[in-house]
Amino acid sequence: MSITAAQAPAIRDARSLLTDEEFAGVVSTVLRANPGMDNTLARRIVLEALKFVATSASRPGFAPAPSRVVDEGWHALILHTRTYTRLCKSLGSTVHHVPQAPDADRAPGILERTQAAIVAAGFATDPELWLPAQDRSVTVAADCQHSPSPCEDHPCDAPSCESGPN
Repeated sequence: MSITAAQAPAIRDARSLLTDEEFAGVVSTVLRANPGMDNTLARRIVLEALKFVATSASRPGFAPAPSRVVDEGWHALILHTRTYTRLCKSLGSTVHHVPQAPDADRAPGILERTQAAIVAAGFATDPELWLPAQDRSVTVAADCQHSPSPCEDHPCDAPSCESGPN
């Protein structure tokens, strides 16, 4: 499924979620983790991570997952704890990260459902960055995949699960 800007009800600006200084800091973290990466690609990755976090925070009960490439941007964002905390507060919810090894069979169709949710939230997606876990055409340091729900892979007490917004 290809998600396009034309399918979005309105185009929101994910870049506006961070100050110039915050955005530059997160992009720099992506670049440091990925020597030789082009600055433009790093910026695109961070933008997709912002769209993912904003959408996840706004949809309680929906269990999204980023691609391995988008997860790289989310990792960088989380490392900037003050920025991430401020962002999540401004969005009204903290989106927790539960990393697991990539597994294309874990949640079939989750990347498509996540992109559709991002479009429904008013953002356009960058399909070149929403690759399945086994697609390595975009090289990033991240080699994990956020599970849509940590509870689907192990038993846990539902109120204590840290998936999605709280």
